[in-house]
Amino acid sequence: MSALSIANVGKRYGSLEVLQGIDLEIESGEFCVLVGPSGCGKSTLLNIVAGLDTLSTGDIHIGGRSMQGVPARSRDIAMVFQTYALYPSMTVRGNMTFGMECRRVPKAEQAEIVDRVAKLLQIEALLDRRPAQLSGGQRQRVAMGRALVRDPLLFLFDEPLSNLDAKLRVEMRMEIKRLHARLGSTIVYVTHDQIEAMTLATRIAVMHQGRVQQFADPDTVYNRPANLFVARFMGAPPMNTLPARIELQDGRPVAVLDDGSVTLALPEAVGDAASSRGRPVIVGIRPECITAPVRTESGVRADGGVAIDALVDMIEPTGAETIVLLRLAGHPVLARAAADFRPEPGSVARFSVDTARLCLFDPETERLIS
Repeated sequence: MSALSIANVGKRYGSLEVLQGIDLEIESGEFCVLVGPSGCGKSTLLNIVAGLDTLSTGDIHIGGRSMQGVPARSRDIAMVFQTYALYPSMTVRGNMTFGMECRRVPKAEQAEIVDRVAKLLQIEALLDRRPAQLSGGQRQRVAMGRALVRDPLLFLFDEPLSNLDAKLRVEMRMEIKRLHARLGSTIVYVTHDQIEAMTLATRIAVMHQGRVQQFADPDTVYNRPANLFVARFMGAPPMNTLPARIELQDGRPVAVLDDGSVTLALPEAVGDAASSRGRPVIVGIRPECITAPVRTESGVRADGGVAIDALVDMIEPTGAETIVLLRLAGHPVLARAAADFRPEPGSVARFSVDTARLCLFDPETERLIS
């Protein structure tokens, strides 16, 4: 039985359709991340699951029970908010026990639960402080602790790390991942951060304009995006997409970029699926599949790739690597190069293109060509 079943859920505000036909089955113990740009409907969907907003069409089941007409307090969920939502006049202990007091949990049981959760989150020393005396990361731990004392069927996280600085985000991301591994709880987590989605999720639901574009494990979403939106949204930097056409070379399909300057061999399965000669396609290739430096003649195989010469527009040294903006067949393309690769902007440099992970998309439907 699914921990959470979302069936044909839609949401309208007057004439504005925010969610359209959302279908998701989330299994017990799964870490599902809803990711997408601002305004795609992910937080609205989470609020509907939580009972903080109503749906217009469809139904939601939690633990096999329909949530039609069930108020938030009766849904066996716990929610961690972006703004922490801690009571400023209460101590950390008071914030964590408040919900249990409302449910009339015995005092001894409250103390036992708080001690266990505080130890799990390493906030034992903070129990007598108030929120104003805590850092952002400590407040987020307390907000998580307040949710954990519930021991609910479902945890809902609404962009919990967006108010933290970069270092704290990394630390808290690892804490949440470690917590899920220990507890095996079912989590639905909303974020617009692709790194959070890729590192935390067992499955990712990529949303855009109120619809789920793809629902799959992180590797599938990253390496075999369902459409051009997913390809261009997921990844930092995102996938490069270039217009091309299918031609035959030595009896095998190849992708020729639109100006004819570059020919890319296709993986066998991809080539067989798009073998019609002259067929227009969109080639998708990840920046890490375009590397430098490479010392071979242009056009020959090099380290499993095709060596090409390209004009360098700009470089961005990041320490661990150099991101290169280059021109390929007149189109801007991003590459991941070695940290010490520093060509002058305006110069021509040689790159190796690994075609083993290349994707093809239909230019009309924008769907992945299997």
